[in-house]
Amino acid sequence: MPAGLQTASIGPVGLSAAEASARLQAEGFNELQQARSRSVLRLIADVLKEPMLALLLAGAGIYLLLGDHAEAILLGVFASASIVITIVQEARTERVLDSLRDLSSPRALVIRDGEQMRIAGREVVRGDLIVLTEGDRVAADAVLRQCDDLLTDESLLTGESVPVRKRAAAGGETVASQAAGGDDQPLVFSSSLVVRGTGLAEVTATGPHTAIGRIGQAVTAVETETPRLQQQTTRLVTVFAIGGGIVVAITVVLYAVYRGGWLDGVLAGIALGMSMLPEEFPLVLTVFMAMGAWRISQARVLTRRASAIESLGAATVLCTDKTGTLTQNRMTVASLMRRDGAVLAPTAASPDAVTPEFRDLVATAVLACDPQSHDPMEKALQAIGAEIPGTKLLRRYGLRPELLAMTNVWSSGGREVVAAAKGAPEAIAGLCGITGAALSELQAQVETMAADGLRVLGIAWASWDEAELPEAQQAFPFTLCGLAGFADPLRPEVPAAVAECRSAGIRIIMITGDYPATAAAIARRAGLDPERVITGAELSTLDDDALAQAARTPTAFARIMPEQKLRIVDALKADGEIVAMTGDGVNDAPSLKSAHIGIAMGGRGTDVAREASAIVLLDDDFGSIVKAIRLGRRIYDNLRKAMCFILAVHFPIAGLALLPLVTGLPLLLGPVHIAFLEMIIDPVCSLVFEAEIEEHDVMQRPPRDPLEPLLPRALVLWGALQGILALLATSGVLLMASRAGMPEDEIRALVFFALVFVIVSLVFVNRSFSSSLRDAFTRPNRVLLLVIAIVVAVLATSLTWPVAAALFRFGPLHADDLAVTVGAGLATLIVLELSKFPLRAALTRRAAKPAQVKAASPLR
Repeated sequence: MPAGLQTASIGPVGLSAAEASARLQAEGFNELQQARSRSVLRLIADVLKEPMLALLLAGAGIYLLLGDHAEAILLGVFASASIVITIVQEARTERVLDSLRDLSSPRALVIRDGEQMRIAGREVVRGDLIVLTEGDRVAADAVLRQCDDLLTDESLLTGESVPVRKRAAAGGETVASQAAGGDDQPLVFSSSLVVRGTGLAEVTATGPHTAIGRIGQAVTAVETETPRLQQQTTRLVTVFAIGGGIVVAITVVLYAVYRGGWLDGVLAGIALGMSMLPEEFPLVLTVFMAMGAWRISQARVLTRRASAIESLGAATVLCTDKTGTLTQNRMTVASLMRRDGAVLAPTAASPDAVTPEFRDLVATAVLACDPQSHDPMEKALQAIGAEIPGTKLLRRYGLRPELLAMTNVWSSGGREVVAAAKGAPEAIAGLCGITGAALSELQAQVETMAADGLRVLGIAWASWDEAELPEAQQAFPFTLCGLAGFADPLRPEVPAAVAECRSAGIRIIMITGDYPATAAAIARRAGLDPERVITGAELSTLDDDALAQAARTPTAFARIMPEQKLRIVDALKADGEIVAMTGDGVNDAPSLKSAHIGIAMGGRGTDVAREASAIVLLDDDFGSIVKAIRLGRRIYDNLRKAMCFILAVHFPIAGLALLPLVTGLPLLLGPVHIAFLEMIIDPVCSLVFEAEIEEHDVMQRPPRDPLEPLLPRALVLWGALQGILALLATSGVLLMASRAGMPEDEIRALVFFALVFVIVSLVFVNRSFSSSLRDAFTRPNRVLLLVIAIVVAVLATSLTWPVAAALFRFGPLHADDLAVTVGAGLATLIVLELSKFPLRAALTRRAAKPAQVKAASPLR
């Protein structure tokens, strides 16, 4: 047990092994429940709900009944491909998350049956006596029975980067539950870190009953909103499915009655249903977001819910924590002030940054530190101070509530010893006997440093040549050396990231548990320029409308409690804002989950915060948030291009499936042909359009209106125009071949090839809504070249390999036939590119103005 701690006053034996075992069985392990990932069977079941897969599997079953095993197997392969893609992506995401979690249970030193023993933190129970020393992670919420100069870092719960001082509970004191943060509490909290001193504490709560556990339960209670794009695509597919189902039913009956058997009629109906159903909308949305998640992971950003990426393009407000998000969550010495008023701002955390005039001040400050300290301010002082050889620590005088200063006494071998003290400036002034005008001058210097957001410590020294050291540090004849100001430095990438967010029309609001002066100083350095700093106490007096009104101007929030963070996010959402929220601590988890886009820090963030978030920054780089927003806007742009392409391409496919039934021409496209086309359309949308480079003004636009449909009227009309022209081109090829008396298998091959080349032309048309035809061919996209090469290779194989030709029922084509198919594609491309010029203004219409976005409801 650490020196100075005795357990006699509360019983030295602690719990017995039997009592601990009984409580563990009754109350459960000291751990938080983790969200379970979906099983493989559940993933497969979710994928099988997609209507296109149901049609593919139904078609495969009917081909089996007809004895056509080759086509049945081919359709089964097409169906299983989507299942495999989804499972692989989900498994990949879960593996990355698992690598983030610290699976090793922290250890705890407890007293049981009168003996100290180390046990897994998850085995700590209510009533256990836990022994705390520097560097320990507190295993559970507990009340302090004894402590000596104890400081703990509670930033994971409060957001404050400065450790808080603790005291022991008085003998008969009843300790009520209190929130984390603030000095001189007799409580320690689960997951906080002991940075100095020792303590003995009695566990009062474990697992879900701790402060962390209660926040975890609050996170569970917050419902995650369904992404708007998912809602839109689901409605689109539902409408098409209902209409298509009616047409398919009529087609099956008519085909069976007038042209053949019921099984052939069902196959024709399935082919028509597959051609009419834009099932690619949800499927491509899923794959598109998965590809976006993979792409952004290359920039060290993990997307836990890929659908959140699209929401970034509509984000109007970014609520950011200060500690560990805007700042580095480590203290540095930002300013040194000697007693005569001379000031030095060290440019680096190195002794070389200290000029000779300030070395005595720094040396004294280092002597006042614990040589093996975990205190961030002491470590900052030691970083700029050189080692002092030949000294020996004789005695430490710790911090006390009645005197917020500490003193170390050192000997260098002679009789005379040196006492070095540091602490609150007013305490150091008292030790030095400073009064009157000198005290007023010192207070003014402290206020000047505090106005810059610095934590200020006073530094003093004294010599002592008597044989016995005094019992109290007040007995030393101290002389003031000067002041040291500490700051949690801003991350270097933050100002540029803030400026880019502003250019994109995104407001940034800082929410912190730190003091108002510190919050204001950090906000100014980050480029936020808040007009107002609202404290937690002031916020509690505001209703939701007043809070939302206050947040419309550049604002920072300071001394905020966790439940108030959630209230701020909810108020902004109710005011029509699309809210992104960053954070790393447990205290951020409810607001991370409630926000439209929760962004957690992966390096130093907690598991609770990561589980509650939609996006995790693996390297804690604030600049990665801007990368994510840029990617979100790029993805939304490219998704619109893909959706417009899907809408256009279904016109000729459905038309060619329906035309023979109306005109009596041979039935050309069966389920195998349409399934093959779907396997072209899907990679084109999910790979080619996803890989398109961003538009030049992607970060100069205001956020888009979240209520604006994915396909507004202008794009629907544009897609319909493309589809009608494509249908006319392919139908023309069909009619020309029929009049020329070509055999049915050659007509099928000719029309199919023409349809594929027309689809390729639609790809080039939709690469950009505003670029010229030359840009459509010259904009870099290696994936497009790869896909076109694969398509050409497959088409060539289907003609030259007899097995493939038989499977697709293709006849031979000659050079002039192929020229006709290529000509159909080129004619479609040229006509549509010429049509872009009068429609360009409508096609390039940007998002609504901020005022319009403000009035709209959020993503609900």
